[in-house]
Amino acid sequence: MTPSPPALLIAGHGTRDEAGAEAFRAFVRELGDRHPELPVAGGFIELSPPPLGDAVTGLVERGVRRFAAVPLMLVSAGHAKGDIPAALAREKERHPGITYTYGRPLGPHPSLLRVLERRLDEALGTADGREDVTVLLVGRGSTDPDANAEVHKAARLLWEGRGYAGVETAFVSLAGPDVPGGLDRCARLGARRIVVLPYFLFTGILPDRVRRQTEEWAAAHPDVEVRSADVIGPEPELLDLVWERYEEAVRGDLRMNCDSCVYRIALPGFEDKVGLPQQPHFHPDDDGHHHGHGHHHGGHAHAH
Repeated sequence: MTPSPPALLIAGHGTRDEAGAEAFRAFVRELGDRHPELPVAGGFIELSPPPLGDAVTGLVERGVRRFAAVPLMLVSAGHAKGDIPAALAREKERHPGITYTYGRPLGPHPSLLRVLERRLDEALGTADGREDVTVLLVGRGSTDPDANAEVHKAARLLWEGRGYAGVETAFVSLAGPDVPGGLDRCARLGARRIVVLPYFLFTGILPDRVRRQTEEWAAAHPDVEVRSADVIGPEPELLDLVWERYEEAVRGDLRMNCDSCVYRIALPGFEDKVGLPQQPHFHPDDDGHHHGHGHHHGGHAHAH
């Protein structure tokens, strides 16, 4: 008798923005509708209901004993590297007998780059070409240099072969340059048409902050044309990519990068983070949270 496939658990970050939280919940429901052959659940590590622990409990109550957890996150920052593995370890203690595999974050996958390109086209309209357009890709920002480097990688991949004048990078929190600084850089490089592209999956407090800061900068620089693009959103490409990450986790085919991981490698200025124990943490700029960071990111359970 062929065993049933493992359930799918989607781990989200969380937001105080109800529209953004509901977008995540609707996304999980859509995944479940697409794959009726297995239980699908989703939860947040902070800020929004349902908590990740409640999602695991719901699966267990449905008879699930095996699942694959996929972090619905674009980069491998502290939440994907530390908080979710720590939360899953707690759930294994709470529910003896369950087993799970842990997938990798989404990353700058070609399918998501196509969605980003579509968002840029929507912001630009069909009137003009791209050769004089500079894109400012704005990520969440992290204290993890590896995570910030992944945003730069996405920017470079977005620039290659697409005909934009350039793609620069900024962050809305914890890392520089910030949005105004990134726009200043674009202007110093000679940009006269800029599209600010939020590197976020769903709406929320931080993407709203990106748009607001963009509008404020544009008002102070009337000689530069500045437009704002939308977030990625629950597109079919995102649904397909999460399923791809699920199948990787089920097969054990994980290719997570550890070469520049701050918890394994002594990077300059971050030597004290190597081998730190797993502890959940809060992001100080997420949706009004103002908890201190301290030593919080953890020992990096990559689940190889």
